[in-house]
Amino acid sequence: MEELIILLLVIVTALAFDFTNGFHDTANAMATSIATGALKPRVAVALSAVLNLVGAFLSIEVAKTVGSGIVDLDHAQGEQLMLIVFAGLIGGIIWNLLTWLLGLPSSSSHALFGGLIGAALIWGLVAGQSGVLWGGIIAKIILPALLSPVIAAIVAGVATWLVYRIARGVPEKTENRGFRWGQIGSASLVSLAHGTNDAQKTMGVIFLALIANGTLSSSSDMPLWVKVACALAIALGTYLGGWRIIRTLGKGLVEITPPQGMAAETSSAAIILTSSHLGLPLSTTHVATGSILGTGLGKRGAEVRWGVAGRMVAAWVITLPAAGLVGAACWGVGHVIGGLGGALVLFGILVALSAWIYLRSRRAPVSSENVNAEWDEPAATPAAPVSA
Repeated sequence: MEELIILLLVIVTALAFDFTNGFHDTANAMATSIATGALKPRVAVALSAVLNLVGAFLSIEVAKTVGSGIVDLDHAQGEQLMLIVFAGLIGGIIWNLLTWLLGLPSSSSHALFGGLIGAALIWGLVAGQSGVLWGGIIAKIILPALLSPVIAAIVAGVATWLVYRIARGVPEKTENRGFRWGQIGSASLVSLAHGTNDAQKTMGVIFLALIANGTLSSSSDMPLWVKVACALAIALGTYLGGWRIIRTLGKGLVEITPPQGMAAETSSAAIILTSSHLGLPLSTTHVATGSILGTGLGKRGAEVRWGVAGRMVAAWVITLPAAGLVGAACWGVGHVIGGLGGALVLFGILVALSAWIYLRSRRAPVSSENVNAEWDEPAATPAAPVSA
């Protein structure tokens, strides 16, 4: 009975992470469409939620990577593996909520991976075992994290330059109307792509918990109820709308126009869908941010707020170690107390910290009503344009 209660706590926590992933990453698909007025804020998040739900059923390649490519399942098993998963999830959720509070579009994926790596590392040190599969982490997490925003910025920059070159001579009003429709289509594709990539990560974590409980083996198929639960959780989170991060991406980094928005979203969708096909648990936040930055570089005379970009990059750099420290600390607490008592204490800590962060956010609320208010930080010197 005790093992079943712990399993249920882990599954509930995993779905809570999936929910935070949804509202944390809504900006990746819809920030530019909301900023340019292509879609009304509430319509945008509703559309994104539906497409995230659909996308979650299209692929499980990323779930396989998370379920078998991070934690060393040859050594971490049973109750030990369950505690690693639980502690890792708490690390991911706390980092997601903190960066949401600050309006920073950091990576939900790397928050989860950091939590899992931290918990597995500290377990390995205590147990004298290998806890982490470093080869898989470097190849499928670290390298994509370094390369994806750079590639996205280059692709989006070239796409923006091409869009403006092709549209030369078209009246601005006509141009913007046509590109707003293009934005709706490309933003929808990003939402679908997000479902194929990010919902899979929670599926992989629940899969790990079921292996630890003995319900499944590492060679089992992904249960349908896991797919449905994760799809619904990320869709509900997306519908809630992470307005703080939508505001940062839509208004704080670059003043977006409809052609830029379409170029950014199309570039993001292409890269995310490719990574899902290859089973790479890519950070959709890194891709979307790189694409938006690239549109600022690709448009002649566009202004990029490099101070905002710098804060984003700083958050990216510390995400893995920060979430890892939380995951390691949570593993330590759970290990010292042990059993169901340890799991309940960890769950209580998670609830208390989440409530505190939410109450802090109410001091300066951001909603669909003020998400497009003017950004009060001055823009930097215009970005160097790509030669026409």
